[in-house]
Amino acid sequence: MPNRFYAIERPRKKKKLPMVLCKEEVLTIINNTNNIKHKCIVSLLYSAGLRRTELLNLKITDIDSKRMVIRVANAKGNKDRYTLLSVNLLRDLRIYFKKYKPTKFLFEGPKGGQYSGSSVKAIIERAAKKSGIIKKITPHTLRHSFATHLLENGTDLRYIQSLLGHSSSKTTEIYTHVATNSFRMIKNPLDL
Repeated sequence: MPNRFYAIERPRKKKKLPMVLCKEEVLTIINNTNNIKHKCIVSLLYSAGLRRTELLNLKITDIDSKRMVIRVANAKGNKDRYTLLSVNLLRDLRIYFKKYKPTKFLFEGPKGGQYSGSSVKAIIERAAKKSGIIKKITPHTLRHSFATHLLENGTDLRYIQSLLGHSSSKTTEIYTHVATNSFRMIKNPLDL
């Protein structure tokens, strides 16, 4: 029996570019958080390029201050990886740790246990609103901004791929479309 569905055209998947914040907007959001815990959450999402679930699954032992890396265990695709630990963030994490005294997870809820994903989203939305930023910002926006800012600063795409935990370089290449450093070299015809 011949397959009758060969003539049916598949719908094309939309290829949307990621929303990216400038560095000043990221810093404004970080500075408009309510407390040290919220500041550390937002800072970690951005400075380590973490997904929300990766942040929530971080354990205290995943922070390696001697090597200045963060171990991301069982990330997407059940892969482990290491990412960057910021010196400034480490100072804030130490203050946070002394104040909140988490026991297992790096960020725990008021009754212990894992912090909720909806709380992380609410923290970012509240800080963005307080900052006067009208763009729709999610935890993943900070991850996109991390990758784009690294690319704009000249970091090799292969290193960014490794830090983000992407299996394919094609996934990481999306950031070449939003990085503005290559656009700066081009003179706009209106300005000539």
